[in-house]
Parts: sequence; C-alpha cells; structure tokens
Amino acid sequence: MTNPAERLVDLLDLEQIEVNIFRGRSPQESLQRVFGGQVAGQALVAAGRTTDGDRPVHSLHAYFLRPGRPGVPIVYQVERVRDGRSFTTRRVTAVQQGRTIFNLTASFHKPEGGSFEHQLPPARDVPDPESLPTVSEEIREHLGALPEQLERMARRQPFDIRYVDRLRWNAEEIKGAEPRSAVWMRAVGPLGDDPLVHTCALTYASDMTLLDAVRIPVEPLWGPRNFDLASLDHAMWFHRPFRADEWFLYDQESPIATGGRGLARGRIYDQQGRMLVSVVQEGLFRAL
Repeated sequence: MTNPAERLVDLLDLEQIEVNIFRGRSPQESLQRVFGGQVAGQALVAAGRTTDGDRPVHSLHAYFLRPGRPGVPIVYQVERVRDGRSFTTRRVTAVQQGRTIFNLTASFHKPEGGSFEHQLPPARDVPDPESLPTVSEEIREHLGALPEQLERMARRQPFDIRYVDRLRWNAEEIKGAEPRSAVWMRAVGPLGDDPLVHTCALTYASDMTLLDAVRIPVEPLWGPRNFDLASLDHAMWFHRPFRADEWFLYDQESPIATGGRGLARGRIYDQQGRMLVSVVQEGLFRAL
C-alpha cells in the first residue's frame, strides 16, 4: 500500500477488541510524539462505530493530556453517554501503555431542516488551489532540494497542502506579519464514500496547520525552530456534509497569544465558499 490516502484510511480503520473498546495503530515515526490529528481522528472513529450511523457528527471537544509514543498501539474506550431522539453523545478515552493520553467528547445530530441560514464568507479572496505551488515545490525552490527527512515526510503526507501566502524564510520577511494563515487542502487520493471517514480525515487534517497562525508573527514556519509547541485542546463544529478528498480552504487566525499559550481558530470552506467546519485550538509554546 503506497498511496498516502489509502494509508490514512487504513490508519482510521480501528480494530474492535471488545464492546466499546477499539485499538488503533500508531505508526513508527521519527517524531517525538504521536501526531495529535491522528489521535483525534481515531477517537472520533471509535465514537462513530458505537452509533447507528444515521446521525453525522456535529461537534467534538477534546484535550491532549500526554504525548503519545510513536509505534505503540492506542486503545480507545468509548462511553455511551446518551442516545436521545435527536442527539447522541459519546465520550472517548485514549489509553497508551496504561496511561490516558487524550479525552474526546463527540455529539451526533439527526439531520433536520432549519428555518433560516447565514454564514460569514471567507475573510478574503484567494487564488484557485491549482494555481498555487505545493509545500514541497516551495521548499525545493528555496533550498534547491528537499532535505532527506522532509522528502520522507512528503512521500507519506496524506494531504496536499498549498499555502495562499508564500512561505516566509527569515526574520526580515515576518516583520509586520499578522497572525493569519490560509491553506488549501485535500487528500492526495480518494477516501471512499463513508461520510465518517471523511469527517475523521478532516479532523486529522485540522491539526496540521492551525497553530501556524500563532507562529507567523514570531518565526518562519520552515527552517530552524525557536519554540517547542504542543496542542492542548481542540474543538470542531461540523456544519455541512463534505468530502475531504476535494479541495477545502482552511482560513486561520490567532486572536491572542500570551502566558506561553496561543489561541487559534479556523473556518473551513469548500470551493463554492460554503462554510463546512469551524475549529478552535489552544497550543502551548515554549522557547527552546
């Protein structure tokens, strides 16, 4: 299996080992800790597997409690909190080597009509994603070639990411930069037709670039790092059906950073400008 999108679908396909208990793989990576989006996506799969499947996820709220270890399986324990007429609630605890590393509460809502609709449009007009370079192309243009570690990461990357604004590489380029970022994303291959897989894949992707908005005024996104950062919590609201293997715009901003923590929020739109998902996350920032 060489397609990164297929590997993502496989990563989200948990093994059920008991009623309400699932086990997820954690690939052996060179990273210091398991990617937070992976844990959130797998936890949401576990929650969804305990429902009838007729109620899409409408929100999740999660806390990253401890760093996960790459290469070590993660067990997801699901508590069936509520099965109501319109809403279903699940609480998931992720355990690795006997220690809780992550908690998630997810709510599922039976689709229903509404008497009115409104939404905020994207904050600005942006170029078409096909007209923008990939991250790998921008790095190659700047460095001449991808460093070996980045080359390996690029081959495994399940999402095509294209920054609306060109990457900044030095302190001079970040002067006066606002704490905002926008990227186009889509899975690098088909993800099938299961709506839960698309929801969990986008949950995975939502943790990839959101804290960029906090970092942009402080340091270049690529190159030497001056800060260690870790996700503390994550919340999402799913407004409309979508496919994560079609282009979506992730419009991100950071309203505040103080006390070693930075808050970031994002709105996700399809190419027609319809808002699909809202995201909020806080991250911990410590100087290296």
